[in-house]
Amino acid sequence: MTETTRAAAPAPSHAPGGTGGDTRTAFRTAATDAEMRALGRRIAAELRPGDLLILSGPLGAGKTTLTQGIGEGLDVRGPITSPTFVIARVHPPLSGGPALVHADAYRLGGPDELDDLDLDTGLGESVTVVEWGEGIAEDLTDERLEITIARRADDIRGITLTGIGARWAGAALYAD
Repeated sequence: MTETTRAAAPAPSHAPGGTGGDTRTAFRTAATDAEMRALGRRIAAELRPGDLLILSGPLGAGKTTLTQGIGEGLDVRGPITSPTFVIARVHPPLSGGPALVHADAYRLGGPDELDDLDLDTGLGESVTVVEWGEGIAEDLTDERLEITIARRADDIRGITLTGIGARWAGAALYAD
């Protein structure tokens, strides 16, 4: 897995759900599913109750595979599979950490339908991952980690991690 990091300029105050505060961006690559899961475990080491992660990328990019690594790192009950047809699953902790709420907004029509899931009700006690959440889940909280996955022609995944808000300013995810 290769890594590059840069600090970004503050997010514009008109950004969806943005605070106008700091953003930080890191770039990673993953050539295999094992590397995607390893990145998920590394991300999990930074997570705490109340964190929201919004995953975006095309079908087959590795969003669920990354979430599997996050689940492994959080030590939650599995298996972690795509919640496309059930919309959301809660994976309780096995060792005292936060639960993982894994949602899929692919079939939702917009933020109003996401509101119907009441994800914000348990947001403070759980780590919430929303696949296909771009443009839909940003208003759940002003501080979040947005993860965009692109699958290149050589089948290597390019992953952009963008931390929005002060919560992510000092995260080790941005260390070289």
